[in-house]
Amino acid sequence: MTPGEKLDCAAVILAAGFSSRMGTPKALLDSGGGISFLDRLAGAFLEAGCAVYAVLGAGADAIERASCWRGTITFVRNPDPSRGQLSSLQCGLRAVKPGAGAIFFTPVDAPAVARETILELKDLLAGMDFAIPIYQGRRGHPVLLRAACAADFLALEDGASACGLLQSRRAATRFVEVADQAILDDIDDPEAYAAWRNSAANAPGVTTR
Repeated sequence: MTPGEKLDCAAVILAAGFSSRMGTPKALLDSGGGISFLDRLAGAFLEAGCAVYAVLGAGADAIERASCWRGTITFVRNPDPSRGQLSSLQCGLRAVKPGAGAIFFTPVDAPAVARETILELKDLLAGMDFAIPIYQGRRGHPVLLRAACAADFLALEDGASACGLLQSRRAATRFVEVADQAILDDIDDPEAYAAWRNSAANAPGVTTR
């Protein structure tokens, strides 16, 4: 990719976990206004021009039925989500159709990432293999990778981590300072969810149809 080149992107949303600490699928949590975590995040990527792939495992049928984006996004099943988040990422990367120049990935429990953040990462990937957003010195999601680098993640064996691979490729990574605190969200239990609803549920960026 060269500066100014139009980049077709896909986005892989990781939503296959058992949500044992939350007690209910995080993809179905209300992000405000009756919009689920999954639908809010998918909407931001769709508005930014991305093809969206949601990787599901536990509760997959209910999550798919509840989504307002059925027929618009692609649902991918992880047959064994107990293998961990890397296995879900690999399922999503395998499902992405040819033609995408770059691929985002993010967990579903960071639902309020702004469309502007996604667009900024797309614009600034030029010349690098990865782009990662930074807020006040802390790295967050989504991660953007050049599609050719998907093979590196697919080659990882059980026990490896996407974070480890990204750390090893730091020299090929552009870190993008953004004004979007939502890139740091990590909503794993009811207490974190209640705190998030109090502080962020009414932030701009909710997308419905």
